[in-house]
Amino acid sequence: MNYIAIDPATISVPELQGHLQAAIAPRPIAFASTVDQAGNVNLSPFSFFNVFSANPPILVFSPARRVRDNTTKHTLENILEVPEVVINIVNYAIVEQASLSSTEYDKGVNEFIKAGLTEIPSTSIQPPRVAESPVAFECVVDDVIALGNEGGAGSLVIARVVMIHAQEQYVIDGKLDTTKLDLVARMGGNWYCRASGSAVFEIPKPILTKGIGIDALPESIRHSEVLTGNNLARLGNTELFPSDEEIQEANADASVLDILKNEAEYPQKRLHSLAKKALENNQIRLAFSILTIADRFKT
Repeated sequence: MNYIAIDPATISVPELQGHLQAAIAPRPIAFASTVDQAGNVNLSPFSFFNVFSANPPILVFSPARRVRDNTTKHTLENILEVPEVVINIVNYAIVEQASLSSTEYDKGVNEFIKAGLTEIPSTSIQPPRVAESPVAFECVVDDVIALGNEGGAGSLVIARVVMIHAQEQYVIDGKLDTTKLDLVARMGGNWYCRASGSAVFEIPKPILTKGIGIDALPESIRHSEVLTGNNLARLGNTELFPSDEEIQEANADASVLDILKNEAEYPQKRLHSLAKKALENNQIRLAFSILTIADRFKT
């Protein structure tokens, strides 16, 4: 593989920021509502954002200094005056309105009004929350850490969650439903991505179980011309090799029998392709069994 090396010290801040935002993505969006000491409301989105702790519940986001003139955002100025913030979550239904609110309006201009969003009172803090947001986190700001004094420097806002509001339509059996939330995230430049449909998928997490690992797979499987690294990892996440019964069932599968009948001498590649389809359909044990059968025909 060929690589291009980029030294951050040799390129401009806008160029560096572009590389960072394009490569470190998708990024969730903190739609932050704040107030100043006079009670003026501000609403603005930030994609340098994530959850950092559950106990205590901590969210962290970073309003960066403007590169062009080294000025600070109204959100940061408000938090330094009134250390409270509502972090509203952005889904596809309000993404254009959230983007509109990032316009650099003068201080004192209410972005709720400019973006056509609805203010509703918070229960524990002063800043209002966005009624249209699927989930909103009322937070007390525990600390603000300046990361630099030049344009492009961020300020880490460490926000402790004191209340959560979730629209009922997104809660199923007491849990937020990922498929219903229809969340969006920031990419590089003007690009966003939408977490819905085929863009959302599940991967069994190897936390409670201990998979055999890719290194334990037979060499013919590890060096397959068909299987990808993701395919191998899914196999490596299983705890047990196929049993004799599972292999016998796979051997009786109509698709396997067809391959063995028509390509009796060198069926391995087609069997690997069949196993790949099974993996993509989350039929892990069947795929592993087919690959075990294919291993008998390795050259």
